[in-house]
Amino acid sequence: MFTGLVEEIGTMKSISRKGEAMLLSISAKVVTEGIKLGDSISVNGVCLTATSFDASSFTVDVMPQTYRNTNLKDLKPGSRVNLERAMAANGRFGGHIVQGHVDGIGSIVGTSQDQNAVVFQIRPGKSSLLKFIIPKGSIAVDG
Repeated sequence: MFTGLVEEIGTMKSISRKGEAMLLSISAKVVTEGIKLGDSISVNGVCLTATSFDASSFTVDVMPQTYRNTNLKDLKPGSRVNLERAMAANGRFGGHIVQGHVDGIGSIVGTSQDQNAVVFQIRPGKSSLLKFIIPKGSIAVDG
């Protein structure tokens, strides 16, 4: 589980693809603090598992289902990504509770100003997702 609050912006070091499977290596400083093998890290809002790491980077696998339903397939070396460690059950939940299990991608189709807020209009890539969206519900956008 995640809060949806981005802790750090990391950089894609390398990407290897085999069909719709990917191996991502990501440079990061904050999310690697105290990291353990198997920890969940949100990458652009997608829950991924750390398969290896060092003090300044970590590696994750991307499964075909995740490849098909997220924007991770569009990443290139040098791409910047939003990162968040899984929330600790013994701490404050500063944002919202989000799973990081992505059902699809959307497109920003409009923006408008509402006093001091910018309102984004997002259209899901699959209209079948609309039945799961509720007023005041939490949806993570790139984390």
